[in-house]
Amino acid sequence: MTVCVRCGLSQDLCVCESIAKESQKIIVRIECKKFNKNYTVIEGIDQKEINLEQLAKKLKEKLACGGTAKEDKIELQGKHLQKTKEVLIQAGFAPETIILQQ
Repeated sequence: MTVCVRCGLSQDLCVCESIAKESQKIIVRIECKKFNKNYTVIEGIDQKEINLEQLAKKLKEKLACGGTAKEDKIELQGKHLQKTKEVLIQAGFAPETIILQQ
């Protein structure tokens, strides 16, 4: 049985990640890059508390698009503002902490 280093509870009972998800301020916006390609950029997720690589993988699967996690942000190919918010809420983030910017 493994123990969480932050709260001292076993991994089965650990709630550190769910608490972290509720306290973040996430900004989702559209960014135009090379060759007029649109990207959905997700910023404000604390990399120390939430695994960006796993979250990016989940978003790419749900939205059927390519993307990457780098420099404390997730970039997804295409315009996915509203769908991204829905997937983040399903992943356990609080709706009032997700801000959509055009």
